[in-house]
Amino acid sequence: MKIGQWTIPNPVFVAPMAGVTDRPFRQLCKRLGAGYAVSEMAASNPALWESVKTARRLNHDGEVNPIAVQIAGADPEMMAQAAIFNIHKGAKIIDINMGCPAKKVCHVASGSALLKHEDLVVSILKAVVNACKPFDVPVTLKTRTGWDNEHKNILRIAHLAQDIGIHALTIHGRTRADFYKGKAEYDTIKKVKASLSIPVIANGDIDSPQKAKYVLDYTGADAIMIGRAAQGNPWIFREINYFLAHGKEMAPPSLQEMQTVLLDHLHEHYQFYGEYTGVRTARKHIAWYIANIPNSKPFITHMNTIDNSAEQYNAVMAWFNERITRLEQ
Repeated sequence: MKIGQWTIPNPVFVAPMAGVTDRPFRQLCKRLGAGYAVSEMAASNPALWESVKTARRLNHDGEVNPIAVQIAGADPEMMAQAAIFNIHKGAKIIDINMGCPAKKVCHVASGSALLKHEDLVVSILKAVVNACKPFDVPVTLKTRTGWDNEHKNILRIAHLAQDIGIHALTIHGRTRADFYKGKAEYDTIKKVKASLSIPVIANGDIDSPQKAKYVLDYTGADAIMIGRAAQGNPWIFREINYFLAHGKEMAPPSLQEMQTVLLDHLHEHYQFYGEYTGVRTARKHIAWYIANIPNSKPFITHMNTIDNSAEQYNAVMAWFNERITRLEQ
């Protein structure tokens, strides 16, 4: 599929997740088969642009184009300025967040809270699209099916977006009120896809190669987007691509490969965040990687007591070495 002038190599995307899809994780997912990755949500408020947190989110050093940046906010002019700011920082695609259900986002009427205010949605979309046109930068939209089950307005939002000039639409198949509960509404995504000419990306509950193929086939979507299922499992992208191409499952990663990938990820993570923040933010990634390995809970608990990157790295290496040695005996 294409987003503007950019051809995306495969239909398996990694979702923008706050605190997760930082530059090291995006690059890792791409190396393991993700065709496209969108950055963590960046604030549209100029007062936050120079903060350490935002600076990290806007760091795209070494990333493969197209670099896609997601912006969030409720003020059309600020959103337009944020788009231009991020283009100057290297963004080749701007993605608008109207899907985040987090209270701290919705309390300021951004994210999925915007679905309550269609006039404001139109103003934001027009402002951002018009701001990006002189730079030939396409704009995409990520949203949900509506505010709640009584107010599902995705079909109207989708057509407004297409008419305004949005180049692709990602739909998380839940309302804002659902958060991440219940089942994703693939019927709704199918309906929207059938009525649009722009690409549609399906998101929600896709956690296996078989589920990915089902969602693509059932909804007719141009691509699927993987979020929570990629946490600690970046191999899911190559596994889905393999299943789509060959109709059979790919062998899961060995313990040796898991160790190598996790240690490489940790190395890049420490370099990106520095010692203090790096060690602490790495804990969740380590827990996700090893959660399904038997008897991992005591080690995950132990990780929370380590505040030194070298010690953390060596502990992970030793933990895997012990298990690999047991397998070889």
